[in-house]
Amino acid sequence: MRKIPRLHAALLVPVLLAAAAPTVLRASEGDARLVSRIKSSYNFKNYLANDDISISADDGVVTLSGKVGQDYHRSLAEATAADTPGVKSVRNELKVSSEPLSERSDGWITLKVKANLMFHKNVSASGTEVETRDGVVILRGRADSPDQRELTATYARDVDGVKDVRNEMTVDRGARKETFGDKVDDASITAQIKTSLLLHHSTHALDTRVKTRDGVVTLRGEAKNQAEKELVGKLAADTRGVKHVDNQMTVRPS
Repeated sequence: MRKIPRLHAALLVPVLLAAAAPTVLRASEGDARLVSRIKSSYNFKNYLANDDISISADDGVVTLSGKVGQDYHRSLAEATAADTPGVKSVRNELKVSSEPLSERSDGWITLKVKANLMFHKNVSASGTEVETRDGVVILRGRADSPDQRELTATYARDVDGVKDVRNEMTVDRGARKETFGDKVDDASITAQIKTSLLLHHSTHALDTRVKTRDGVVTLRGEAKNQAEKELVGKLAADTRGVKHVDNQMTVRPS
């Protein structure tokens, strides 16, 4: 084999480094764009704005570090990052800053009910006061219609550990509706639906795959029965930014 003279080899090193530089630069720029895209997503600008989250990317692999206030914020951040175009995988190193609550305790139930209302556009999370006493959820606040009042109670009942719901909300057709001016990106929609399905007792164990494109949500997976399939479709449709739901879930043969 012909050997390259030492002098020639030495001259080749800077040439090879110069050729590799544009590739490294492009990768770095691509990672910077990924981080910017995640930070500017609807979920990070709204639901996760008060959390201390650091985002870094290396060749499409995103790392989330820092602290969040609630456990479901941790899963929401991961799901949002994972569904951002260009992301290959996500390392979730986020810690929950709040003290863990005993499962099915009154405080745990209250937190789950509030989270359950958070992503649904046809109820008002900020306009609903939630209190739990011995597993009984008490709802107060103002709804802008009887349907919204009833739907709020329906979502509250679908939290694990809730024994009953006492709905003391009043109907005020002049009540100020929640407005969210930002356009909801596809990654945020997908992440909201995935997180919402985990929060709902009736759907948390279902194998549901969610994909969003231009606000149109496609659902795949398997439901135990037709009622569960329809429920997943309704919960997805009641998510901010969703224009249409194409429910392709199959029903498990009886």
